[in-house]
Amino acid sequence: MKKTLIATILSVCLAFAAGAALAEKVRDWADLEAAHNHTMEAIKEMDRARAANHYDMAGHGAKAEEHLRAAEHELHEAIEAAKMAR
Repeated sequence: MKKTLIATILSVCLAFAAGAALAEKVRDWADLEAAHNHTMEAIKEMDRARAANHYDMAGHGAKAEEHLRAAEHELHEAIEAAKMAR
């Protein structure tokens, strides 16, 4: 279970790093949509990791999921704004 948790946390960190790297290169909403899809995948992975650890991560798993959901919401809003600007 610890390996699953560590792998999930690493994938979340990599997803955020990838998002940061892509943030400067955004040319249209399709780039944002790819980042949004990666964030949705990270949310699913985090949910699986939390379930595998019986949701007992001293509150850190819930906090990470909360941040991922906030990022997903902001990416969605950014996509909509980019579509409107075109």
